[in-house]
This record gives sequence, C-alpha cells and structure tokens, in this order.
Amino acid sequence: MQVARSFYLNPKKTFGRKLREILLALKIDHKLSKQKILELYLNKIFLGNRAYGVAAAAQVYYGKTLDQLTLDQYAMLAGLPKAPSTLNPLANPEAAKKRRDHVLSRMYEVGYLDEKTYKKALTAPLDGHYHELQTQVKAPYAAELVRQQLEQMYGDDIYTKGFYVYTTIDSHLQDIANSSVHNGLLAYDQRHGYRGPERNLGSPNLTHMEEWEKTLTSIPVINSLEPAIVVDMTAKNATVLRANGSLVLIPWQGLAWARPQVNANFLGRKPRVAHDVLKLGNLVRIIQMPNQTWSLAQTPKAEAGVVALNPSNGAILALVGGFDFQHSNFNRITAAERQPGSSFKPFIYSAALEKGYTLATVINDAPIVVENPTDNSLWRPQNDEKRFYGPTRLREALIHSINLVSIRLLNQIKIPYAVNYAQRFGFSPSQLPPTLSLALGTANVTPLQMATGYAAFANGGFKIVPFIIDNIRDSQGNIFYAAKPLTVCNNNCTPPSPQDSTNSTGDMHAPRIISAQNAFLITSALHDVIQHGTAFEARSLKRNDLAGKTGTTQNQVDAWFVGYNPDLVTLAWVGFDQPQSLHEYGAQAALPLWIEFMQTALKGKPEHVFNQPPGIVNIKIDPLTGKRAAANDPVAQFEYFMKPYVPDEDKTPEAGRTPQDNNATATESEELY
Repeated sequence: MQVARSFYLNPKKTFGRKLREILLALKIDHKLSKQKILELYLNKIFLGNRAYGVAAAAQVYYGKTLDQLTLDQYAMLAGLPKAPSTLNPLANPEAAKKRRDHVLSRMYEVGYLDEKTYKKALTAPLDGHYHELQTQVKAPYAAELVRQQLEQMYGDDIYTKGFYVYTTIDSHLQDIANSSVHNGLLAYDQRHGYRGPERNLGSPNLTHMEEWEKTLTSIPVINSLEPAIVVDMTAKNATVLRANGSLVLIPWQGLAWARPQVNANFLGRKPRVAHDVLKLGNLVRIIQMPNQTWSLAQTPKAEAGVVALNPSNGAILALVGGFDFQHSNFNRITAAERQPGSSFKPFIYSAALEKGYTLATVINDAPIVVENPTDNSLWRPQNDEKRFYGPTRLREALIHSINLVSIRLLNQIKIPYAVNYAQRFGFSPSQLPPTLSLALGTANVTPLQMATGYAAFANGGFKIVPFIIDNIRDSQGNIFYAAKPLTVCNNNCTPPSPQDSTNSTGDMHAPRIISAQNAFLITSALHDVIQHGTAFEARSLKRNDLAGKTGTTQNQVDAWFVGYNPDLVTLAWVGFDQPQSLHEYGAQAALPLWIEFMQTALKGKPEHVFNQPPGIVNIKIDPLTGKRAAANDPVAQFEYFMKPYVPDEDKTPEAGRTPQDNNATATESEELY
C-alpha cells in the first residue's frame, strides 16, 4: 500500500484515491516479488532530515554510501521508519539508540546474528551526525530564501513530501557572486588594518601542541578563513599550526599588509618584520591564496551582499546575503532596510523627466538652508567635495552626484509627487520620508528593492517582480508548481498598463511604469556615470553597454553600486550590521565587488547596447545654458531629448568661451523653507 501511495498517487486524502491505492497495491503484489517491493519501499521512504530512501539517509547521518555502513548503523536506519522525525540520532539520540538496540535484539532473537556480533553492535556508539549533501554551487542564502517561501506556500509538507525544487539561480553567476563578496570584503578589511589575534594561547611546547590541535578543531572555518596558531617565526615569515595538525609557512607577502589598526581612523606604521605583526601562541586566521601560498587574514567586521537579476522577468540569478551563512544567516539583500544614498537619485531624476525637465535643464548648485518646522532646527546640506559649481545641467549633476542640485530639483517637482512616483518602482510610502532629504537617499529600502527598481531602467520602463523558485515537482517528478513571471513585452505585443498585468491576449506581461524614452535618458546619464563620473573605475571592463550609480550615505555608513546592461542588473552593498562609518565611499567599497562580478559574468559576451527608442532626438546644446546651440557655438555638446521638450535656440554665445566656464560662481545661500 505504501509503495503504491509513494510512487503512483498524489497525497490527497479522498475515497477515490484510497480505492486506487488498494487496486494498485494488489497489482504491484501480483507483478513484483516481495524483494523488489521492499527495494522500492526502502528507496522512497522518508527517514528524517530531508532524507528520502536508505541511500540518502546513509549520506545524511553518516556521510557514507550503503555498502560502507557498519551493522549498528544499518540497524539505526532500520529503526527509523516508525517515527523518522523523532527517532533519528540528530533529534533524539537516546531514543534513536534505544530503537537501534531493539532492532539488533530482534535480529539476534530470530537468528540473524550470533551472540558475539550482537553484543559488539550493542556497544557501538551512536555516531550519527548531519552530513551535508554535495552541492553543485554554494548558495546558502538563496537556499534559505527558497525554504522560507516554500514553507509559506505548503507548510510542513515541504519536509515530508519529497519535493524537488528548481530555482532560477545560475550556478556560474552564483560562484562569481560568492567570490566577489569574499574578495571584496577581505580587501576592504585589509585596507583598514590588522586588529590583532583572536586570542593568545601562550608559548608553544609539545603539550601545548596537542592541546592546540583540539582547540583548533573546535573553532569553525569562516568562509575559507581557517583558525591557526603561530608556533614559530623568523624575521620575514611565520609558521602556524592548522586544525589537521599540519604546519604551514606564511611568507612575508602574506604578512606585509597587516598595518595595526590604531582606531577606526588611523593605521600604525607598516610592519618591517614578522614580530611587528605576530607573537608565538597567537590564534589567528589564515587563508590559502590562488598561488597556493598562505596569508594572514582576519574575519571581516563589515558585511556585504550581491544580487543579480534578469531585468526581463525578475529571475534572481545570483544572491549572496553576507560573508558567511554559518557565521550569520541574516540575508542582507532581502531583509536589511538600509539608506541607499545617492543610488536613489535616478528615481528622483526620472520623476523630473516625466514632468518635462530634461537632462539639459540647468539648476543652480549653491548653498541652501532648510528649516525643520517641528523644532526650528536648520539643515545645511553639502556636496561631498565641499564646494559649489553654480548653474549645472541635470546630466552633470547626476554624473557627479551633486547633492544640492538634487535637493533643489526635488523641491521644484514637489515632495508628494516624488514619493508617489517612486512607488511605481516597488517602494512603499512608509519607506520614503516626505522631506527634501529623500533627494539624498534617506529612504529605508532593501538591496533587492533597489535592484528591482533599476531593472525598469535596464528593460526600457517595465516593472518586474523578483522570483527565485522556477518550478516544484513531486516525488514522481510531476510539476505541480511553475513560476509565471511578469515578462517584459517585446516589440510584437501590447504592454499592459501599470494597473493590469495581462494584455489583450491573456499573456502575463510586465506593466509599463515609465516611458521607454524616460528609461533611455536615465540610462544615458548613468552610462556617463561610468564613463566620466563617480564610477569611472568600471571603465576597466572596456564595455560600452554598462550604466550604473554609486551610493554613499551620510558619514559613509552604507556603500552601494547598482549597475546594469540590457541583460543583467547587479547590485553590490557594503556596510556594518550595526551602522557605523565604513570610511569609504561607494566607489571604493562597493564598486570593486560589482566590477569583479560583471567582469566574469560578461566575459565573452557581445556588447548589448541600449537601443534609442522612437521619440528621442540628439541635438547640440550650449553646455552653460542647456539651450539649443547656435550654429557658431564653439563649445556646443550633444544631448538627448524627448521630442516634446527640445529647447529653444540660445542667443549667440559670448566670444572666447571655453567648456571650463561651466563652473560658474555659486550664489549666496538660499532658504528654501
């Protein structure tokens, strides 16, 4: 009966299913031998801890194949079917041993075991431990996200029904994301100095060495950072003891980085010899480098996350929610609400474009004072460079992330309008402060929300919904759930409105939330952020199909970079779980993670440039006024416009002007409120 139920029937509890179960059981009994039926049963039965079948249970509890098990281990598995969730050695070792011994006793009583073998098996320790199955890719944050979603969908059935879950994760991109977070955080951590050993265990001797091996085996490895103890040193290297008892040499190149961290703002002098860094008996972290040499390391205090999306349908292709899942399983990509800083500015600029502003609109970059009506305090925002540029075109303001232009722009388009507009991209009103500080990214949003919002710029103006579960199959391989993502409309369909996700043919298409022209203009400006602005380091990728924006919050608490091409949106975030200054901007802390990811992700792939949509024109403008350039203007520059907003022609420019004249003198402070 159980074989019929497991192999051929769904789990619905109906009289019809029960009748079919009886008929199938009779047919199976008639067609198959008892041995074959038992084999089928043992290969499908649930045995606890997501193990289906005895082979899977052998791997989960003992890390062995069936032919490698000992008699007492076979007996433990044989005792599981009665209550696999409560009689397994992980959930209840005492009950599991009692059940195992009962199985051995019955085998002895019926003559399957002689007395000597029976007594030997009884004295064997219950050595079951959890052994992870070998996985194709390391994606624990993604796996936990999937588990949480499955539990919401199907409850506890996910632990007992033998579901097969297929995700959207791309194993190649996931590996790259893992490396970018690992390498980026270690590089950031080293730039800020060595904090010293985790502890000191005294001078080494033979007795200590034996004790130290035991100590090391009790300390977990954190994302390839192994615990080790310094046992010998020369002027330029150190020898350390590993948990496996081996000794390895750390050469000078693995020690030279370790300038002492005096405090968050200052580093000590560069070390000259190994004794400047280490002492005998220091418990430290080490890491094996790509060239197989070893280096001193330390567990980063900062955290980071990377997520990559398909902008056409929202599929999550890679997700890393922190440095090490075992060390901290908090998913900073999906659950951490952080301020995005200047990476939020494109949404404000997009709102302005919809109101008829252009990338050539000139706004004065000058000091402003904002009064808080609740306590009459004054806010005097600044640009990062602590200088003012005078009249500035919006393109230049976004490229160079000029704060005061963004604040004045938000003031002009009005805060309620901007808050309402930003909701199109998936942000909720409660996340968006109704103040001018919103122009500087004082919203509280998750990195996944930011990546999703940027996808609308990458895909030409459509709202996608991120998803990670592609399909789910039952134990027989039948698909009973398949994702139906909202997909960007191609040229041959009619996109739905923002209020509707189904077009006239019934297809599930992503709703348009901004015009293709708006998305193109923002992308054009963000392309220049990489070519000429705050993300110029990304020019090292030598591609012309990339756009993105840096973000840094007040006091450099959060560092961001969100970038994309038409095929891939990737976000990198760096910060501390307990907010404190990184002492680095987004271009220094987060951008390197993004560059490392995209360099490998796009390797060998042809450039996919952003198509210029109908309704966009490219004309020459006066860079000082943003007006259409006169025919004889010596410093005219090209700019994109939506056709309805092409500016009028400017008057004849002054003789002898040069492009550098754009840095006009700022006006005196202006009080906005």
